[in-house]
Amino acid sequence: MFFKGVKLQDYGNMRRDAELEDNPITVSPRDAEVVRTIEEEGLSIFTFDGLRRITGAHPETLSRSLERLEDGGLVVKSPEGYSVTDKARESFAARPAYGGARKIPILHTFLPYEASTATIISALKGRWFDTIRWVGTAETEEGFVMKWVTEDGTATIDAKFSAGQLDVDAKVAKEADLPKAVRAAHQLMGRISRLYTSTRPGARPALMRIGYFKPYAM
Repeated sequence: MFFKGVKLQDYGNMRRDAELEDNPITVSPRDAEVVRTIEEEGLSIFTFDGLRRITGAHPETLSRSLERLEDGGLVVKSPEGYSVTDKARESFAARPAYGGARKIPILHTFLPYEASTATIISALKGRWFDTIRWVGTAETEEGFVMKWVTEDGTATIDAKFSAGQLDVDAKVAKEADLPKAVRAAHQLMGRISRLYTSTRPGARPALMRIGYFKPYAM
């Protein structure tokens, strides 16, 4: 039976939301930190090592947590590590978001028009640079986000590609870790700049107008 004025698509969404409320995804306290991190970072795909560095979990503990989440249908193993399932995304969207650490803008730049963003993303995916280690990716309405974490796990670095622009942000739990995050962000930006130059054989370095922020007030 349909309600008057309710479209079929809306009715389907209502049923889905009701099912999520009636059958919420629950996790044990020992797995909660893993789920919280996946939610906070908005991860679509992530690596075991990247998640371990962010959470600080012992490898065996994290491995068991991921096995339980996989059994629960929240994540699946993929060639790139682990993928978050549609079941998990719907559950996360239906719940209030965690506060998490605040994103701090480090820099903003326009990308060269003639360069291939897809080529750059492919060259960056899965790579470690200097003091930062690969975590995974997130897809948002605003763009495609690539994520790294510092070796000690104290800062995460996001590179968001959107409509010919690049934003690099950092997240730290303590203000004392901010300088380290800024250095890591600039290391990443230097690598991205070199990639844009190297993808244009014989060309001069592409002009990239960059806006820098002063993120020292948390």
